[in-house]
Formats: sequence, C-alpha cells, structure tokens
Amino acid sequence: MSTPVAITRAVSPALASCELTHQDRVPIDVARAAAQHHLYIGALTDAGYRVEQLDSTGEMPDSVFVEDISVVFDELAVVTRPGAVSRRAEVAAVAEALAVYRPLSFIKEPGTIDGGDVLVAGKRVFIGRSTRTNADAVAQMRRLLSPMGYTVCEVAIDDCLHLKSAVTTVDEQTLLLNPAWIAPAAFRDFEIVTVDDREPHAANALRLRDRIVMASAYPRTADRVAALGLPVVTVDASELAKAEGAVTCCSLIIEPRGTSNERQQRATSSEQPVASNE
Repeated sequence: MSTPVAITRAVSPALASCELTHQDRVPIDVARAAAQHHLYIGALTDAGYRVEQLDSTGEMPDSVFVEDISVVFDELAVVTRPGAVSRRAEVAAVAEALAVYRPLSFIKEPGTIDGGDVLVAGKRVFIGRSTRTNADAVAQMRRLLSPMGYTVCEVAIDDCLHLKSAVTTVDEQTLLLNPAWIAPAAFRDFEIVTVDDREPHAANALRLRDRIVMASAYPRTADRVAALGLPVVTVDASELAKAEGAVTCCSLIIEPRGTSNERQQRATSSEQPVASNE
C-alpha cells in the first residue's frame, strides 16, 4: 500500500438517537449532517487519501464516528470493544475493512474501550479512563503494544467524552490541548498549544500527512495552530458536534507502513525548536 487510506462510514438516518454523555440532546438535522460529512470526505480526498466509505443503518446511530471502533498502528490494528453496548454492532464491518491493511487484534470482554480515548504520539500511547474505557482494556492494550516498543500511559479524564476531546497531536512533538479538561502535566515531554478559552471543544484536530483538519467553529484556535507553520483546513462539523462528534471521530487513517516511524525519526533529528502558545 503506497497511497494513504481513510475509512469512513455514512451518517446513519438515526443519528439523532445517538449516545450522549456530556451534552444535552438537541435536534440534529440529519440531512445537513450528511452534507457536512460529504465535505469532510472531500477534505480527506484533497489531502491525497483514498476514502473507503462503509454503509450505515438505522440500527447504528453513532456509526459515522468510526474512529471509536479501532486504533491503527504500523504493525497492527486493534479492534475495540466499545463502551456503549449499542455500538458493538458496528465492529464487524470495520474489522473486515481493516483486515485488508493490517493484522487485527481484538479487545476482549470485560475490557471496553473507544478509539477516541487513545492518543498515539510516536511510540507513546495515551489512553483516557473515561465512561467508555476501563482498566481491563488499558491492560490489554499494554500487553498487545509493549512487545512492539510502545509505552502505554493511562490518563484520567472527567469533564469530556473522550481523551481526544481534550488533546490531539498536531505534529510529532506538539499537542493541542484544553487545560480545563485535562492536566498538561500528563504530557510534559511535549510542546503544548492550548485552545482559546472561548473555544473549549477546539482541541480535537485531525493530523494528516501535510495538513491539519479542524472544525470551522474554532477560528481562534485554528490561528494558533497555523502560527506553528502547519497548514490548517477547516470544515463545518456543527451537526456532528451535536452528537458529541468531532473531526478525528469520522475517519480511521491508515498510512503506508513505516510512515509513522519515518516521521518520528525526522522529528527526533530536527534541530528546529517548536513554538508553543502555552
């Protein structure tokens, strides 16, 4: 595989019945959500990714948030056991699609974990202990990944749905973070860019090969990321946000094998300092 792939899943006609944890339920315009998702796919295509879109049904309201069903590494894809029982029917089709590109490992009962709780930064894997992710799944992830040289770090979160609601990577050495939702001390080895105080949901950014995708609702934080010299593309994700979704949630990014290691080596050898807005 030489072309990067993004696996996505269509917006369910039942999106308005999605699981909610930290937000009140408000009306969702499903047609508008589907239109926004179409533009999101366009952003992935423009970035050089081959998009594979899986079907959805009315029995899978949350299935557009495909990131929660797996975590993809160079060596394998870990297929999750979602914390919400209603989402476990999503697993089979995603696993089948991923098997073309990676060997698969599966989180087993009693472990529960959502991919949105897993932040991969080089060989460091941060896992948020949320309402969707438990200690057993963290231990399973550690057993799977340690032999491949990954370090798994557990992080407590309380005020948001997933770890990646509060922190995401924008390059190998830099994280975008909301300090009101997660303590920066957990990531002391990284440079930190904080979100604008008026944009608490802005910490979720999707890192692609040569650009960062962010929601258009957060222009002040997008300016902070762009100030690092990183190209930023914005998309309207306002209807998906009503379902506690964000830009990382809507795709599983599969880079050609070895790409992550090459990026890590370039970052390690670079002498250029990384800016910070902490």
